[in-house]
Amino acid sequence: MSNASASDRTARARLDADVILEAGLDLASTGVPSISVRELGTRLGSDPTAIYRHFRSKEALMAALLDELNARAVASVDVPADDWQGRLRALAESTLDWYTRHPAIAVEATSLTTHGAGELTAVELMLDAFHRAGLRDAELVRHYALMATHVLSVTAGIARSHAERQGTGTSTDTSSWFDAPLLADPRTFPLIAANSAALTDLQDRDLFLMGVDLIIESAARTAAS
Repeated sequence: MSNASASDRTARARLDADVILEAGLDLASTGVPSISVRELGTRLGSDPTAIYRHFRSKEALMAALLDELNARAVASVDVPADDWQGRLRALAESTLDWYTRHPAIAVEATSLTTHGAGELTAVELMLDAFHRAGLRDAELVRHYALMATHVLSVTAGIARSHAERQGTGTSTDTSSWFDAPLLADPRTFPLIAANSAALTDLQDRDLFLMGVDLIIESAARTAAS
């Protein structure tokens, strides 16, 4: 048996779901717009078809990668459970940070439901936080759904935007809501012209966290009423 053949057998023996997921996260952190099974196989030093022995489809692989991001986002939350507002803010910020670093996975958040441990732990954290706020029944579920929708959709959008900027060589240190100043004729668009500077100064992260705070404030008001 040749050395190359023995090496191939060793690589296949070491290839498991955890190794594939770690390689997928590593690939996504490079800013690629999407995860290619072929490129992932190359990174693993294995035939791409070997990946399908552990994940039945590309969608199953992406769901597992997304669930791993969710799990890491929850694990990053170190705020005590009694501070329900702080825990929600920490989860939102952690999710944004993990998603922004892995945009090719983050974009799946708007269409994939993983049903995995990472997703379920995140759902439980949000429900627990709103329950501690004093919400019950329909209001508990409503505020959870509002928070989950806001966090997943906005963080996925921000992650995609950052990836596109990186792909065009534009610095991702800045994250303006508008990619250029709004130039408008004040006779036709007087309010845009009057607020042009403030609109240009808008930052996507600040707006995202403002939305999180508005949902938290709504929960507090609803619980107190």
